[in-house]
Amino acid sequence: MGEVIARAGSCTLDVRNEGTHFDALIRSIVYQQLSGKAAATIHGRVVSLIGEGGSPVPQTILSTTHEALRAVGLSNQKASYVRNLAQHVIDGSLPIESLHNLTDEEIIHALVQVKGIGRWSAQVFMMFRLGRPDVLPELDLGIQKGIQKAYRMRKLPTPKQVLARGKKWAPYRTVGAWYMWRILDVE
Repeated sequence: MGEVIARAGSCTLDVRNEGTHFDALIRSIVYQQLSGKAAATIHGRVVSLIGEGGSPVPQTILSTTHEALRAVGLSNQKASYVRNLAQHVIDGSLPIESLHNLTDEEIIHALVQVKGIGRWSAQVFMMFRLGRPDVLPELDLGIQKGIQKAYRMRKLPTPKQVLARGKKWAPYRTVGAWYMWRILDVE
């Protein structure tokens, strides 16, 4: 890891704490599997459509038609995911306002109940929204490739091998994960 840090430089991991947890999860859904520029454009349109005072709120999402969400660029699936998130918040099955008070595993359990939010999305939320210091998204292909490159492995490590390697980084696995993403950009 020392060599990786020397090559990649100081950690500049940023926590996004503007807006609400709900905003962050909407953004996460919109950005899934899209390039940054396309995702930013669609996200801006979604916020313009459903934002009240600059932030989307669950009630507004549910009162917005599926077709209107599609018209601003959301795929059929993502429109249903955004609505599912809003429904979970409104019915109280997702304690959105107190997620930061839960343990990492409790957060993952709560978030994966929402269609369109899996373990990886929950982990990224914990890292970049909540600033949790000890999160390692073992299913992330970039982290797997980073470990393969950094530790000169012939094969891509399995999620189990990622977790085993990451044990040495505890209690700062979030920083270790950040470095595995960065090392892919360093020659």
